[in-house]
Amino acid sequence: MLIRHFEQTDFPFIKAIYQQGIDTGNATFQLTPKSWEEWNGSMHEHSRLVAVEHDNVLGWAAISPISGRDVYSGVAEVSVYVVASERGKRIGQKLLSQLILESERNNIWMLQAAIFPENIASIKVHSRNGFRQLGIREKLGKMTGIWRDVILMERRSKIIGRD
Repeated sequence: MLIRHFEQTDFPFIKAIYQQGIDTGNATFQLTPKSWEEWNGSMHEHSRLVAVEHDNVLGWAAISPISGRDVYSGVAEVSVYVVASERGKRIGQKLLSQLILESERNNIWMLQAAIFPENIASIKVHSRNGFRQLGIREKLGKMTGIWRDVILMERRSKIIGRD
């Protein structure tokens, strides 16, 4: 398996994998995949990765800014998704590990993730990559009429923002 930088031609695969995450009901508040324009505009242009094997995109990871304010320029939210048939094979682990390195190369000092408590696999992957649980944001938003909590996790860089 190869982890490489995202190319625009990967987007149909990213969209399909994202839809699989949406279908679980435990990956995102989003109910439909974003269009290319929405997705491209919401993610940093750097730190976009795909996991590929035999020309098949098996997963993707990217970061999005949490705010347009300069003071938060080094803080980003993490997205990691793996195709349903390949979950449990450490692809998410490898993507997130590489994404951390990419983010630090681009002066990101803190990564955060908001994860549904039911998404145990995602919580474990983030924990293994140095994220810590800050708390639970209770009833953060409604999804299909049901209030959902999220676990807020963060990872502070050991090399960026320590001066």
